[in-house]
Amino acid sequence: MPSPFEKVQAAPVLATVRRLEQRIEARFPGRGLHRVVGELASLVETVDSSTATARGRRSWLRPLSRVGIVAVLAITTTVMALAVRAAVADAPDDGLAWIPLLESAVNDLVFAALAIWFLYSVPERLQRSSLLELLHRLRSLAHIVDMHQLTKDPERLRSEFTPTDASIPMDLTTDQLEHYLDYCSELLSLIGKTAALCAEASRDPVVLDTVSTVETLTVSLERKIWQKIAVLNHHREAGGRLA
Repeated sequence: MPSPFEKVQAAPVLATVRRLEQRIEARFPGRGLHRVVGELASLVETVDSSTATARGRRSWLRPLSRVGIVAVLAITTTVMALAVRAAVADAPDDGLAWIPLLESAVNDLVFAALAIWFLYSVPERLQRSSLLELLHRLRSLAHIVDMHQLTKDPERLRSEFTPTDASIPMDLTTDQLEHYLDYCSELLSLIGKTAALCAEASRDPVVLDTVSTVETLTVSLERKIWQKIAVLNHHREAGGRLA
């Protein structure tokens, strides 16, 4: 029996997302960030159901594709054997007469190789489209989280900060801002974990590359958030007066 620690599983990820949803609602009721985490929970459920459906499809599609590969090999081998036997029986004296036979043999081998490659990869490629769509939604959600924290600048809480008419009002205290930024960081981390669920369901190189891109994006956005949290902590340690 495989260990539960060998791969990322949907149930713990979903439980963590739901817990974060409750924490955000308790501290920031009615804010848009709560709707974002609700959308992430929906995406985790969609990824879980999609991968379960794909596993069921692959359970019968993969053996079928392997049977098709064996059939292609058998047909190609038979055709090549018959062609060689006929050529040997005719045994043309002119060497140029062998050229059409060689061209036909090469064409048959190329088409057989293409058919084998198609049959071998079809189970993964059928799943690629749905997974790429889910990963695109996760990438968009990561940018939405970044938009939520974009205007939450701790420098605006400094007593020396002078707002302009175009400045966005800061309606959070220092502690509230730290919690808000921390929730955004957790959201981005969970978006990366949800992308990892897609990698568990597929070995398609296009899917794996897109998963890696989403994970890199979330880590980069988290780094920006932790820089803001570090500024807040610096103010506390320095005894700076914040509004």
